[in-house]
Amino acid sequence: MNKPATPSTPVVFTMLALLLVLSGLDQTILSTALPTIVGELGGRDLAPWVFSAYLLASTAVIPVYGNLADRLGPRPVLLTSVTLFAGGSLACALAASMPALVAARALQGLGGGGLMTLTMLATAALYPLPERGRRMGALGAAYGLSTLIGPLGGALLLQALPWT
Repeated sequence: MNKPATPSTPVVFTMLALLLVLSGLDQTILSTALPTIVGELGGRDLAPWVFSAYLLASTAVIPVYGNLADRLGPRPVLLTSVTLFAGGSLACALAASMPALVAARALQGLGGGGLMTLTMLATAALYPLPERGRRMGALGAAYGLSTLIGPLGGALLLQALPWT
């Protein structure tokens, strides 16, 4: 009989790290692609809001996610934030105008704020204190690297995939 996976398996930590990397990438990946997006959708005056909507929404929900995680546990709240993030990502891909893109980025930010916060809370809940510092350090490094490679990733995607 197979033994069920424990919460501290490498797969769980890897998934938490990937969620945090997604959040970090999403904050910076559009920086190189935004001029092309604005050229296609118009609405140059709304271009700064593509970033601001995400950052404002993600920052605003951090205390809400913390409170909900205290009351409900980090897992269900993290799954909710993943759903919001994925829905926002899909809405971004389907946006046909700059106002729609800004609104989609706000939705994506509502989920992204949870990804940032809840991965740390889940790690604290899953791993014992002697192991926690190493895990949090690895998450911090993964997040930092993801924000650094985001602009390069955006440029590579823009070159590799046809925009129009």
